[in-house]
Amino acid sequence: MQTLRTARGRSLPIGATALLDGVNFVALSRHGSAVTLVLFPIDSDQPLAEVPLDPWINRTGNHWHILVAGLPPIFRYGWRVAGPKGPEHRFDPSIVLLDPATTAVSDRAVWGCTAAPKGRQPARRSLFIRRAFDWREDVPPRIPVEDSIIYELHVRGFTCHTTSGVAHPGTFAGLAEKIPYLQWLGITAVELLPIHDFDECDCAFLNPQTQEPLRNFWGYNSIAFAAPKAAYASVGREYGQVTEFREMVRAFHQAGIEVFLDVVFNHTGEGDDRGPTYSFRGLDNSLYYMLGPDGKYLNFSGCGNTVNCNNAIVRNLIMDCLRFWVGDMHVDGLRFDLASVLGRDHLGNVLVEPPVVESIAEDGVLADTKLIAEPWDAAGLYQVGNFPYGRRWSEWNGRYRDCVRRFWRGDPDLESELATRVCGSADFYQPSGRSPYHSINFVTCHDGFTLWDLVSYNGKHNDANGEDNRDGMNENFSWNCGVEGPTEDPELLGLRRRQAKNFIATLLLSQGVPMLVAGDEFLRTQGGNNNAWCQDNEVSWVDWGLAAKNADFLRFVREMIALRRRHPALRRRDFFSGSGPNGDREPDIIWHGLEPGQPAFFPGSRSLTFSLDGSQTSREPDRDFHVMCNAGQQPLAFRIPASPTGRGWRRTVDTALATPLDIVETDDGPRVPFSSTYLAAPFALVILISEG
Repeated sequence: MQTLRTARGRSLPIGATALLDGVNFVALSRHGSAVTLVLFPIDSDQPLAEVPLDPWINRTGNHWHILVAGLPPIFRYGWRVAGPKGPEHRFDPSIVLLDPATTAVSDRAVWGCTAAPKGRQPARRSLFIRRAFDWREDVPPRIPVEDSIIYELHVRGFTCHTTSGVAHPGTFAGLAEKIPYLQWLGITAVELLPIHDFDECDCAFLNPQTQEPLRNFWGYNSIAFAAPKAAYASVGREYGQVTEFREMVRAFHQAGIEVFLDVVFNHTGEGDDRGPTYSFRGLDNSLYYMLGPDGKYLNFSGCGNTVNCNNAIVRNLIMDCLRFWVGDMHVDGLRFDLASVLGRDHLGNVLVEPPVVESIAEDGVLADTKLIAEPWDAAGLYQVGNFPYGRRWSEWNGRYRDCVRRFWRGDPDLESELATRVCGSADFYQPSGRSPYHSINFVTCHDGFTLWDLVSYNGKHNDANGEDNRDGMNENFSWNCGVEGPTEDPELLGLRRRQAKNFIATLLLSQGVPMLVAGDEFLRTQGGNNNAWCQDNEVSWVDWGLAAKNADFLRFVREMIALRRRHPALRRRDFFSGSGPNGDREPDIIWHGLEPGQPAFFPGSRSLTFSLDGSQTSREPDRDFHVMCNAGQQPLAFRIPASPTGRGWRRTVDTALATPLDIVETDDGPRVPFSSTYLAAPFALVILISEG
């Protein structure tokens, strides 16, 4: 390699930037007193050079910068930072730190490699590579929010099972191979669990049966906010993770499917004071983290530390990373883990107008990006319906999940609340001028029971996590239908399938944006584990053999998705008005009970019945719908009302019927006359739709 040449360099942007005359490096440290750039070849941990930065020449404010010429086209690098001692500082110049703005990490390209020996710092190096990519005029699908159907998945877990049938299991490329299936299913967006670089070997727990180390499977422990995980790329060992991710996004866009990322800015993988130092705490601990007066980490995330998100410096880093994912990687949506942390100041106090939330909401690059908040944190701040700058943010609606679960397990007196949730949770969103699509409706997500486990277990079974079953939620609002866990009883299995169909049908009938979890469409199980974050095995992997075994249920889910996509009455942009804005129209939604016009909103009721006027939508006119829900243990005889527009009814869904009668094409179902009686089975949902 030719001799390196250095110059003062530029103070912006943060990170490593290729210029015509070299590579410009910038690190940010307010309290650091000595900063050294460490350069490595691509294939060795022996440094090429260590370049101390002169604080009089290579520093502008808090930015340390240097220009280096003569570097190879691909290399690794990091920073050493020395600084003052004290409870709030954790400077250690013996550690080579990651660049927090790096877009690639060179190490751990093979999933599950052995963790660093106890007491030793796990090696991580920032990767610099000059890369070009042909997006081929890639254009984001820009699907209207209200038309979205989100499908949450884990990149590795989705295709690493032997039954996946892909050439590149567990990778971005393997996920792209499943695009035809996802198109066939009918979803509009994939939401990927964290793909930012993390250490899957940082899990401290052992499997109590085998004593084998468990792994951090989910990846909610980021160490580099802008770096896709190398082990999720089939070409990770060739440093191709950025390119493979882009190829995957481009392929999804060509198929008309959007790509959302689950991003974790509330904490990092450095943990508490016992955790490793990768980057942030070694660069400037008191800037990047919330600290108490004693220098201890404030823990609003439940993961050992909390990022000081509303510090201006940290806020700028977060914004740079988000702009990278949207502007350079063409991501369509961002789901913010424990987003309520973003609303706290450096002491943890709740802010009315958090600067970082405002910056994200108002940023020009992110203007067309779908923003989704998980509107709570681990310290009790619960903001469903009240997330700051809410008109720009959709929210995971945890109250929807809990209400739907409780109703279908047979809890009484939930009809009124369920009616509100099915209508888009107007009680939360309408007062602030928001719309039904601000509610992300879900019954299951990665965190908790799968759909099949929701109807198969009353309690969690997390013993394999090595925490004596203390972890995970205790109240799941689940019902095992009579027997805990697996059974061969055909009657009980039939009831479980019916309940699973009830959940899917309710979800896809509800106003708002539905979210499903990968594998629920063919009844994947985790054996009752409701916190499988550390299970890198068949507990968490999607078993594609279930698609054939449970083909009848998969058909039901696909047809329900198709039903929703065909009918704008199920995807309203505005809330129901009840009787028109001035009382000058027939009601757009009509509530019934066992008799027409007599709602069952009374103590002890376990049913909900309503009709939708398809002519009154904010979009093109649609057909009418009549929905009957019976969550009781006895059949109910419902008197059928006339449709709002006078058109005759046909049955399209009855979850108590066996396939293929459980859901049929719109005009293929039997006619159901006005004033007739329809006997709905126990724990069943029935949908009638008007003729065209």
